[in-house]
Amino acid sequence: MPRIYLDYNATCPIRPEVIEIVRETMTNHGNASSIHADGRQARKIVEDARAAVAGMVGASAKQVIFTSGASESNNTILRGFEDYRILISAIEHPSVYFCGRNVEIIPVNSNGLINLEKLEDLLQKSDQPTLVSVMMANNETGVIQPVKEITKLAKGYNATVHTDAVQAAGRFEVDFKDLDVDFMSLSAHKMGGPQGVGALIMRQGLNPPKFMYGGGQERRQRAGTENVSGIAGFGVAADLAVKEIEDFKALKTLREKMESHMRSSSNRVTIYGIDAPRVSNTIACTVKDMDSAVFMMNLDLEGVSISTGAACSSGQVKPSRVLMAMGVPEELAKTGLRISMGWDTKEAEIDRFLEIWTKLIQRLD
Repeated sequence: MPRIYLDYNATCPIRPEVIEIVRETMTNHGNASSIHADGRQARKIVEDARAAVAGMVGASAKQVIFTSGASESNNTILRGFEDYRILISAIEHPSVYFCGRNVEIIPVNSNGLINLEKLEDLLQKSDQPTLVSVMMANNETGVIQPVKEITKLAKGYNATVHTDAVQAAGRFEVDFKDLDVDFMSLSAHKMGGPQGVGALIMRQGLNPPKFMYGGGQERRQRAGTENVSGIAGFGVAADLAVKEIEDFKALKTLREKMESHMRSSSNRVTIYGIDAPRVSNTIACTVKDMDSAVFMMNLDLEGVSISTGAACSSGQVKPSRVLMAMGVPEELAKTGLRISMGWDTKEAEIDRFLEIWTKLIQRLD
């Protein structure tokens, strides 16, 4: 039987339309910086994609800088503002969490939402220039942060604001202008685009120190020949995500079906973030007294791809940093699992997954 892929938050299966445009544009020989006809054709491809990505998040095309991915975008900001005092949430992606200097952590509550009172306390502590970096939707739990409210609070203390919107853009409506953030990181492969392509959206007039040197590409903000075919794929993926955003939201029905079944399958199962706004495709859970790596491997043998919430390193399972930040005990946080759906998920696949889940859970009880 075909495999069941439920790891969209790690990477999304590439869209057929994206494969088509990538293949087509790879036959173009032009460098987008060249002024001859081949170069101009490449430039048009890049600029069309730039407009599509900008449109997806309510920005203007001239605010979009293409990068190699969201990790580079995040590093550009965290390193660019490394002399600032940096406030980040306890649940940020590693490319933010382990990147900056002078970092202070904003705690979250048991549902994974930022504690706004603690954020304000931190903002009040110092008049030093401050960067606040908070992800819009968490990659592990799907919990959506009140970024507009966070930004309003931070701007009241003259802070600069960055948001990692990788798990949000194309999954629900995101408006860069309305959010009033200064910087936003995006990734192509989380919406069915190619891996190795991302973007940094920047408020006009704010130019952080360059992260890449050696050329004038991307409005002199990011040196290096543009990945024309990858960028073209990003543009198509962005267009498709916008057109199908209601379909993505409808995945909530399948998520609720899974969560209900999973909780009824065993009293060992706990679902996280259920009392907070969440992206419609994501489930984070723990299964008490279970080895998450072994359970995931058993699912893999049954033809199902999911993710552990915990980190596996050198044969040892480490507890999920995100779940521990939410107050989950260390031993329980080691049993974390993440299930995430996307554009090609079918209800029949979910039904088969739940049959397999029940069989494996019953072995524990």
